[in-house]
Amino acid sequence: MKVIVASLNPAKIEAARLALEQIFPDNRCQISGLAVPSGVAEQPMSDAETLAGARNRALAARAASPEASLWIGMEAGIDRVQQHSITFAWLQVLGSGLDNAARSASLTLPPFVAQAVAEGEELGHAMDRLFNLSNCKQQGGAIGVLTRNLLDRRRVYRDTLLLALAPLLSPAPYALPATQTSPLPGIQAPASD
Repeated sequence: MKVIVASLNPAKIEAARLALEQIFPDNRCQISGLAVPSGVAEQPMSDAETLAGARNRALAARAASPEASLWIGMEAGIDRVQQHSITFAWLQVLGSGLDNAARSASLTLPPFVAQAVAEGEELGHAMDRLFNLSNCKQQGGAIGVLTRNLLDRRRVYRDTLLLALAPLLSPAPYALPATQTSPLPGIQAPASD
């Protein structure tokens, strides 16, 4: 299976490799990175803009490499929630009969990092400058730095990609119409609260 990750960022490509190895342990996926435009700001500053960037990347990868089986767009963004700046990512997957997205877990940014971003600095550059790092966004990212590497960008994106690929993993429930009361024949639907 040929898979295109719409980025050359090693952390994003590794996240895709980790997720696909879990899904297809005996099937060697050929995973390639491809630089494509996001169509949004270098640092998306809302949930909607971040999702649009991920989708735009997946669509651009599909247009540039139509022979692939799966195209994955990943976009990190920042939003304001209850006076805090949070960072997160949207991952968009496209494939034969597959068009789905999932949002990652969120991480609250320290106020001095949030201020740098609010003043126009891209998060990766701000993290490098403020923590005296070099290219952290292609490694563990802000997630790794701020969790002392208990989590990192690769693992969070891996898990988010698994969520985005749920329709591929469990196609039968996703094929059922919204009016279906039982998830699958022979299985009783959960009782309503």
